[in-house]
Amino acid sequence: MLTKNKNDKNSILNSNTFWQKFEVPYEFPVVFTENIFDVNNHDFLNVINRLEKNKRHKLIIFVDDGIEHINKTLITKIKEYINYYSENLNLVTDPISIPGGEKIKSELYFVEEMMSKLNQHHIDRHSYVVAIGGGAVLDAVGLIAATTHRGVRHIRIPTTVLSQNDSGVGVKNGVNLYGSKNYVGTFSPPFAVLNDINFIYDLTERDKISGMAEAVKVALIRDKNFFEWIETNSNKLALFNKNEMIEMIKKCAQLHMHQIGYGGDPFEFGSARPLDFGHWSAHKLESMTKYRLRHGEAVAIGIALDARYSVLKGLLKEGLEDRICFLLEHIGFKLWHSGLETKNSDGSLEIIKGIEDFREHLGGELTITLLTNIGIGVEVNEMDLKLIKESIDWLKSRES
Repeated sequence: MLTKNKNDKNSILNSNTFWQKFEVPYEFPVVFTENIFDVNNHDFLNVINRLEKNKRHKLIIFVDDGIEHINKTLITKIKEYINYYSENLNLVTDPISIPGGEKIKSELYFVEEMMSKLNQHHIDRHSYVVAIGGGAVLDAVGLIAATTHRGVRHIRIPTTVLSQNDSGVGVKNGVNLYGSKNYVGTFSPPFAVLNDINFIYDLTERDKISGMAEAVKVALIRDKNFFEWIETNSNKLALFNKNEMIEMIKKCAQLHMHQIGYGGDPFEFGSARPLDFGHWSAHKLESMTKYRLRHGEAVAIGIALDARYSVLKGLLKEGLEDRICFLLEHIGFKLWHSGLETKNSDGSLEIIKGIEDFREHLGGELTITLLTNIGIGVEVNEMDLKLIKESIDWLKSRES
């Protein structure tokens, strides 16, 4: 709808300015399932067919090489599934193995190579680009799907705790450039997300633990009851009990989805990023360690750091930071890393640069989420460097 601006006294534009306005509804299914490529499981088929049932759909599938290495029969199962439902599914080439982890996000060669595969196999806007893997693979494949032909249908099949309960259900894609995390990216919702719990049990203990940081994070800023549920079930979560892991992943995913859908800023036009609680230091720690530190491990440290900072700032009741740290440690996180003490040539802490990096990534006013209580986050627009240093010292003292 075009409207002419005549009487808006708050406008700085003249009467020859017209405003273009339209709304585009977004929706996509997030399916929780098991054995996604068992021919008796129709979830993958149903997702592909949800818009056009009587059609043979073109698919190209990218698979995280880490998952392929662990799950030796995965590629065979995919091909058998596609062949079984060949009336509706057309796999244009064998599933393509791509590097997992930050490697695929840090070398643009892989983005170009994947895009060339889409071009080679004539993938169009009604075809499907499927990504099977961890968050980094989903991010990179999501970017090429969003930018090829201005958007090809993208299906995510997350294979880690972190990607199933957080990044996989979001609307962001991206890769790293110029030393900055997610410097190149898009906001582009997937066509569908399929969370198969069985992928979780192929992971190492370290990777299972890593993804639980995001559950603690979203509970701390949005849902006290969920935080208390994690505390109550922490022994079972630490042992990766199936029922509790499923419940934790579902609840965490739902809270992330609710924030994105109802938080008022799904494409992040503003400066607030409540879901990035604990992330200003986490992103910096990841890059400082050349991503040897897992994202969830860095986030756990960032949560602990900002919880203590919240106490020192007078926002959070003293003692609650200990409660938060105890839960993280009980699940299996280490809350100290020597990178927190790394100094630049001028003697300043390298981690502090994470604040400016975070502000630049936001593109506006520095906005960092802190805590006023369990389940209640608050936005602040400045950070006291002295209190950050004291928070780091506190974390170190807990380690000794």
